[in-house]
Amino acid sequence: MNKFLPLLTSLFLLAGCGAGGTNEKEEASKNEGNEELKKVSVVLDWTPNTNHTGLYVAKEKGYFKEQGLDVEIIMPGEAGADKLVASGKSEFGVSYQEGITQARVQGVPIVSVAAVIQHNTSGFASPEAKNIKTPKDFEGKTYGGWGSPVEKAIIDSLMKKENADVNKVDIVNTGDTDFFTSVKRDIDFAWIYYGWTGIEAELRNEKLNMVYLTEYSDKLDYYTPVLTTNEKMIKEDPETVKAFVHAASKGYQFAIKNPADAADMLIKSAPDLDAKLVKKSQEWLAAKYQDDAPRWGEQKLEIWKNYSDWMTENKLLEGDFDPETAFTNEFLPK
Repeated sequence: MNKFLPLLTSLFLLAGCGAGGTNEKEEASKNEGNEELKKVSVVLDWTPNTNHTGLYVAKEKGYFKEQGLDVEIIMPGEAGADKLVASGKSEFGVSYQEGITQARVQGVPIVSVAAVIQHNTSGFASPEAKNIKTPKDFEGKTYGGWGSPVEKAIIDSLMKKENADVNKVDIVNTGDTDFFTSVKRDIDFAWIYYGWTGIEAELRNEKLNMVYLTEYSDKLDYYTPVLTTNEKMIKEDPETVKAFVHAASKGYQFAIKNPADAADMLIKSAPDLDAKLVKKSQEWLAAKYQDDAPRWGEQKLEIWKNYSDWMTENKLLEGDFDPETAFTNEFLPK
């Protein structure tokens, strides 16, 4: 879960993808009451974790069935969630505002339909012994990431707030290496979700220092993660999009009110997960899903505009971005 940005290079491959490929999913299956259900899939961004709990709750509690849907939750594989959703090979997916922003300037027809978590809970983490408490302390240290240009730009923007020099940071690509392994071996800090890796550190009794992105820039308070679909689904099958979002919303609302029970449902569906981590993470995230928004999932135009402005300022966008077409609130329950 600490590897949460999509690989930007893969996004450029999506521009030529069509939004077809859903015909095979049109066949209805039968539930116990002999009611026809529409088969659709939702592809995760990463392995199952508490960002996804509402989806597993909606499946376990029958909320998708109530909306007439038979939903399969699938893993992204090598193609990645954005590509599968953009091409119509999966009707819905889990993504991130930063990835969608990059994708849409390349003409990829992917749209965010709900914010899973209302505020950006990510930041740069380091073991307490490294004594990295502010972006200034990044100087002379080694950062471990996955080779995206966004990473250096984020680090640079935070360091500039303290007149520090990003060129004094050694940035290395650690790929999928576990955070705890990396910081014991060859790096000093990495970019994580506190709600998963930070909570895991608490359980391991390993104290971390956190430099949250939102502490240094409002423009970095973007939606991560989000639920997505493609433009063709919105245009040709809005009722299915509405049904999926309504059921997902009910699932996340259940997780907000009943984090322990919701955690059990995620563990049941993904038994290989660390049960203690899931339960503690779920408890931490329960208040973060909706936070100060009037309803779960709601997105603001200014949040989408702020981040795209930041990307433009840092020369990370190669094209024009229209924030009004990148997301919609129209399918959320009123």
